[in-house]
Amino acid sequence: MSGTPESSRGDLARARLLEAAVQAFAAKGFHGTTTRDIAAAAGMSPAAVYVHHRSKEELLYLISHDGHQRTLDLVRAAVAAGTTPTEQLAEVARRFGAHHAEGHTWARIVNYELAALAPGHLAEVLELRIGIETEVRRVVEAGALTGEFDVPDVGIATTAVLSLGIDIARWYREDGRWTPADIGEHMAALALRVVGARQ
Repeated sequence: MSGTPESSRGDLARARLLEAAVQAFAAKGFHGTTTRDIAAAAGMSPAAVYVHHRSKEELLYLISHDGHQRTLDLVRAAVAAGTTPTEQLAEVARRFGAHHAEGHTWARIVNYELAALAPGHLAEVLELRIGIETEVRRVVEAGALTGEFDVPDVGIATTAVLSLGIDIARWYREDGRWTPADIGEHMAALALRVVGARQ
């Protein structure tokens, strides 16, 4: 027997549709995108969308869940890479910033189309967002306790650090003068300023 197994073909089709949905949602927004747009971008028939995914919203959920899970994993790894709150926060901001520049297309969808998710899916994604915020907040709190950070309000400082990275998706251009690595380094320096790091 030759050829690609049916399960593998199905996986490839689902992956093509997800990638097409990322491009379509980024270009037109969730509400401005039709399943026909997604199918056309994937080089498939409109009916193929419903063969592999229940709805356009399910595609958004899969993109959002995966994006948030990867970001949470990245933040946890960055925290583990440092030994002091200063090192940890700098590494979190460095990786978070570069990550959002490299993936600016999906990052726009993941962060700015949340309202289009169904309630159950939104709850799952928000849980991951809370996980990301909690990891960063713990680092900022630890730095405040050790005296490494001069932070009047840990919550505001945490939100500010995360917002610096998230907003990259709005303005980053691949043909611009900054690489993702450049942005990561600048984000690390800015995050330490936000928390009043004593260096």
